[in-house]
Amino acid sequence: MHKKPHRQNRRHRGRRPSNGNQQNQHGGIYRNPMGQPRHFMAGLPEDIEPISAPELGPNGETVAPPSIFAAVDDLFFSVKITDTARKVGALVKFVKTDKELLALTESGEKPSLIIVDLNSAAMRPLPTIAKLKGDKELKKTSVIGYLSHVQGELKQKAHEAGCDMVLARSAFSQNLPNLLRRHGSR
Repeated sequence: MHKKPHRQNRRHRGRRPSNGNQQNQHGGIYRNPMGQPRHFMAGLPEDIEPISAPELGPNGETVAPPSIFAAVDDLFFSVKITDTARKVGALVKFVKTDKELLALTESGEKPSLIIVDLNSAAMRPLPTIAKLKGDKELKKTSVIGYLSHVQGELKQKAHEAGCDMVLARSAFSQNLPNLLRRHGSR
């Protein structure tokens, strides 16, 4: 009689048996193939630092980092900006329309940076940027817009409207940690 070889459960196929340093899949210490403990930040690029403790003012009160406004209605970029801001310790407030952005700036809060999706369907980005740059309190606030790399004419119009920097989507994504770190921390 010929015995069939023992088939492992698909979930555990190819895994090494536990050697005492590893615990089950629900938690515990895991070690990489070289035997060193795996650091909890192992998957992050080296230039992104975790959030540090809150900064304290002269009287011991917590000082919030400068705020960044993001006029973005694209869910993909909203998530990307949120995750990166959390990693670098920046505070970002999102708005979806030009009216929301203008109301937020008129409320007295002065952002250190305004990010604008120049392809936003819910916002008129060029007239909004011109209004923001026309306000004497917001004139020195940096405005960064991003768009598709093939939209050269829109890029030129954004610069004329007062956008300080216009980046292609890919360049914006690549430089996002540095931009948020520069404008979102004291």
